[in-house]
Amino acid sequence: MSSDQVVELLRTAYADEIETVMNYQTNAIVLDGVRAEEIKESLKQDIQEELGHAEQLGQRLKQLGARPPGSAEFTARQDSLQPPEDSTDVLSVINGVLDAEEGAIATYRDMIDAAEEADDPVTEDLAVTILSDEEAHRTEFHGFQKEYQDD
Repeated sequence: MSSDQVVELLRTAYADEIETVMNYQTNAIVLDGVRAEEIKESLKQDIQEELGHAEQLGQRLKQLGARPPGSAEFTARQDSLQPPEDSTDVLSVINGVLDAEEGAIATYRDMIDAAEEADDPVTEDLAVTILSDEEAHRTEFHGFQKEYQDD
């Protein structure tokens, strides 16, 4: 792996964070019902954190002489996080969030490995910090999943 790999992973993570913001925002608007309120609030809170991640990733790319991707370079990948046809299908949104978090966790783990191999401790530290946030989101949504599956 090289610093090119680090840059590519940073660009991928940046695009994923921006896509996550879009999908969290849309699902927070679309979901209906009393049971959906807690999930909507959690998504709204997470939007700010995900935007912060994108900002940090974009700044790191700039420091490395690269740039974050713009919308013309964007490829949507979060099929399972699309808003459900049934606006009360909270469990499908929870499962979509879990899929997105698993993807993010895998990307940040790859980034940690690539940064370590490229002797880039700054990117490695950034990836470790964001990984911790993503793992916390996953834990929160695993709890929601358990609660909704038990009903």
